Amino acid sequence: MARTPELTDPTPSDGLSRTSRIGRRVGRIVLGASLVSAGIGHLSFARMDFQAQVPRWQPLDPDVVVVASGLVEIALGSALILSRQHRTTVGWVAAAFFAAVYPGNISQVVNRIDSLGLDSDLKRWIRMPLQPALIAWALWSTGAWQAARRTGS
Repeated sequence: MARTPELTDPTPSDGLSRTSRIGRRVGRIVLGASLVSAGIGHLSFARMDFQAQVPRWQPLDPDVVVVASGLVEIALGSALILSRQHRTTVGWVAAAFFAAVYPGNISQVVNRIDSLGLDSDLKRWIRMPLQPALIAWALWSTGAWQAARRTGS
């Protein structure tokens, strides 16, 4: 019986080396676990610290925002770890989430809010480029960037 090329071809269709695929998988699992951990913090031991970061201008109760974002973080983290079929979509949603919560980081800097160990202007400013790095991490580790480049999006 003839074997189909996709079953015998040792090169995966994404064109990545085995090392690159393992790196992405590890990156995705670490990011997912970090999100689950942060989400648990939102719902428990760090709840007050996260409330302090909610921008004052937004109309919702800060606790509602913290609980909702914690639940989203747990769901996204779990999806990053477990989802295979919708991996690139999860990457885009995680990137959008990181962008959506960035105003909290900006608010913390502008209003000089001490929370989560960020108790100086220097520490708060150092954190600012980390959010764009999380966006890039989500897109890279899920293959979302590569998938968008393949489709020309």
